[in-house]
Amino acid sequence: MKKVYFLKTCSTCIRIIKALNLPKEFILQDIKEDEITVKQLEELHKLSGNYESLFSKRAKLYKEMGLKDQNLTEKDFKHYILDHYTFLSRPVIVVNDKIFIGNSSKTVEAAKQAIHE
Repeated sequence: MKKVYFLKTCSTCIRIIKALNLPKEFILQDIKEDEITVKQLEELHKLSGNYESLFSKRAKLYKEMGLKDQNLTEKDFKHYILDHYTFLSRPVIVVNDKIFIGNSSKTVEAAKQAIHE
């Protein structure tokens, strides 16, 4: 699978997608318009190893809901990601059996190398 989960309203996501120079076979999924499904999230979990790595602790709702003061479990992370798109760390780039989560320059560079191998 070659796919990018992103938000088209996120300028960082758009900038990264442009920088990646994605081949045509990549599928782009705007998670606000086309919500992530349980099956998709479970596939990402299988690649990443845990739901916490997919969870964005930068989301406004994380602080607003007081989640930062709670001990969240893997089940909680999964629930919140499925409940609201803002909790998925973005972008999530899948290149076959590799996953790249977030927007750090190191992550983006590693994804770029995997895409153009």
